[in-house]
Amino acid sequence: MRLVFAGTPEVAVPALDALLASERHEVVAVVTRPDAPAGRGRRLVASPVAERAEEAGIEVLKPNRPRDEDFLARLREIAPDCCPVVAYGALLPKAALDIPVHGWVNLHFSLLPAWRGAAPVQHAVMAGDEVTGASTFRIEEGLDSGPVFGVLTEQVRPTDTSGDLLTRLAFAGAGLLAATMDGIEDGTLEAVPQPAEGVSLAPKIGVEDARIDWSAPALRVDRVVRGCAPAPGAWTLFRGERLKVMSVALTADRTGLAPGELAAGKNSVHAGTGSHAVELLWVQPQGKKPMKAADWARGVRIAPGEKLGDGPAA
Repeated sequence: MRLVFAGTPEVAVPALDALLASERHEVVAVVTRPDAPAGRGRRLVASPVAERAEEAGIEVLKPNRPRDEDFLARLREIAPDCCPVVAYGALLPKAALDIPVHGWVNLHFSLLPAWRGAAPVQHAVMAGDEVTGASTFRIEEGLDSGPVFGVLTEQVRPTDTSGDLLTRLAFAGAGLLAATMDGIEDGTLEAVPQPAEGVSLAPKIGVEDARIDWSAPALRVDRVVRGCAPAPGAWTLFRGERLKVMSVALTADRTGLAPGELAAGKNSVHAGTGSHAVELLWVQPQGKKPMKAADWARGVRIAPGEKLGDGPAA
């Protein structure tokens, strides 16, 4: 089939590579988000998908909005059979959805209908899911509600960050998407409507969602830290400034600390929660580089009874 691939971030590149390597399909163009400012100089940088497509010598389309008429006209000229999608990052209008013969087929990183939305992996980690996966489905105008072609499952490991899990799903999902394209071309795959039960939503994680509630149980604190890593990053307040908490370890033997209360030893630092303490492993003070929590604690000289989380939201 003639394919137009739509995707933007690094997590979409494995799927693009899998389709480029296919002997059965031809990726004739890529649709991605426009170049965005990045780095200290805020210079415009092409998306990872755009860079990979340019390396492969493929036409790259960067519409400001997918409903722009010049983009729709070019898509009609290309006349793709199908448009596979991975984390494109913009809503597709019906005018675009109707162009390819076999529609637009999305690789979504959850077991639909669970975790429909922009941040399925982060929500799965934060909710404590033991198993998640990926699904391919035909895009409709609803939010991730289209009929499903195929699924794969992936265990969520106890120490997984959302970044760890998303990387594994990106590579496993690339094979699923390629196999879905094969099945659509063969006529051996039929999309099955999603069940009405089991729907959950996974909106983008905002800054306040990533703020640590030290009165919550230690298990919840750990899940928030892992679910928000690497982005947007779990955080708290210390002496009125934001402190990013990059990783923690669950402990069973530190009790007697109030929620957020700090206890620093020679080579470790613990913080109280609503149940038992967690050990802080890596933190990032505002305006500084990440560092070991024990090094940070030595530098700030924590006073007895001093707590994390005091003060208004920053």
